[in-house]
Amino acid sequence: MTKAFLINYDDCFGCHACEVACQMLHDLPVGQYGIKVECVGPWEYGTKKWQYDFVPVYTAQCTQCPERTSAGLLPSCVQHCEAQCLRYGDVDDLAAELDGQQKLILQVPPKPCSGAIA
Repeated sequence: MTKAFLINYDDCFGCHACEVACQMLHDLPVGQYGIKVECVGPWEYGTKKWQYDFVPVYTAQCTQCPERTSAGLLPSCVQHCEAQCLRYGDVDDLAAELDGQQKLILQVPPKPCSGAIA
């Protein structure tokens, strides 16, 4: 089964807890991430309409925390998400939740490359 992350970026408020949890668990150096929260905006694009979102993005260094998931635990980023905007599971189950009404991203991280976290 292919596993994926479902990101509700309407709920993310940019606390970066997911980044820190990943960096701490995998002992990543400063400036390297398995997940990175990006800020889009702020800018006004209409009368009283603003673009201002925080969007978590999984990088090639994401391993999906096999040491945790094999023990029945959630990946560290999902476990520590303060906004509870990250979900992890089977890609087909998560894809069924895409309703076109919420700001959702379904991401399947790439298989770890040779430089990924061990």
